[in-house]
Amino acid sequence: MRIYNPRKRILVTGGAGFLGSHLIDRLLERGDEVVCADNLFTGTKDNVEHLHSNPRFEFMRHDITFPLYVEVDQVYNLACPASPIHYQHDPVQTTKTSVHGAINMLGLAKRVRARIFQASTSEVYGDPAVHPQTESYWGNVNPIGPRSCYDEGKRCAETLFFDYHRQHRLDIRVARIFNTYGPRMHPNDGRVVSNFIVQALKGEDITLYGDGLQTRSFCYVDDLIEGIIRFMDLEPAFAGPMNLGNPDEFTIRQLAETIVELTGSRSKLVFRPLPADDPMQRKPDITLARERLQWDPKTRLEEGLKSTIAYFDQLLSSAP
Repeated sequence: MRIYNPRKRILVTGGAGFLGSHLIDRLLERGDEVVCADNLFTGTKDNVEHLHSNPRFEFMRHDITFPLYVEVDQVYNLACPASPIHYQHDPVQTTKTSVHGAINMLGLAKRVRARIFQASTSEVYGDPAVHPQTESYWGNVNPIGPRSCYDEGKRCAETLFFDYHRQHRLDIRVARIFNTYGPRMHPNDGRVVSNFIVQALKGEDITLYGDGLQTRSFCYVDDLIEGIIRFMDLEPAFAGPMNLGNPDEFTIRQLAETIVELTGSRSKLVFRPLPADDPMQRKPDITLARERLQWDPKTRLEEGLKSTIAYFDQLLSSAP
C-alpha cells in the first residue's frame, strides 16, 4: 500500500455537518485547501465557525441538487440528511439529494478529472439477513417504506458512482459508513447516541424502541475520519465499496445503561413500539479496510461517550 498526499484543493459537500466539519478540520491540518458546500438544512455554521480565519478555507452555501462549478482535485460527497427525523421530514428532497446530488457531483468530478468519494451508508444493507455485513452482501431493503428515501437513495447513488467509474473511468471511492458518534452531532437528530445523552443530561426518561435488544456498532468520529482519508488517498486506486465502522457490537439497552452511568443521571428507561423497517442488527465486517488501509478503530465506546457527553453538556448549558 502507498499513501500519496501532496497539497490539494478539495470540495467537501455537507461540510458544515457532523462528519463533514471533522473531515475539513483534518484536511486543513495537513495543509489542503478546502471548499465547504452546505445548504445548512442539518449542518450549522457553528461547526465551521472556527475555520473562517483560515485562508485555505472557503464556505459556500449551496444545495447539491443544483449543479456546482468549481475547480478542485478531489470531492468528498457527504451531503445528505442522515437521521430518520431529518431525512423523513422531506423524503422526496432526501432522494433528490442522494440521486440528483450524486449526478451533479459526478458530473463535476468528470469535468475536472477529480477523484470523488461517496459517503454511502450501512443502510444499503437494510434489515440484514447476513451478520456481520460484508461488502458482498446485496442487502434486504424495503423499497417503499418510510426509510426508503434514504436507503434506496444511497443505493442508487452507489449505482451511479460505479456506472461513472465503468463508463467514464472516473476515479471513485465508495465507503459504507456505519453508526458514528462524537462532538458536533445535532442534538435533535433522533439518533440513539445523541437522544440518550440529551435525555440523560436533562434527567428525562430515556426512550428505547422495541425491547432494546436490537444491536448497533458505534464508531467514534475521529476513527472514522482517519479511515475515510486513508481510503481516499489509497494508491493504487481501489473503488470499493468498503465498510467503515467499529465492529464492536452493543444492544441499544447496553448503550442506554452505559450513558446513564457515565452521566450520573437518574433517568429511567421507557419502551415504545419499534418503528417500521428498523434494523434488528448492525455490525460491519471490516476485513477489507484492515487489509487495504491497515485501519482499525481505536476508541473504546466508553472513552468516546465521555467526550460526546462533555460536548452536549456544554451545548445544553450554553443554550438560552
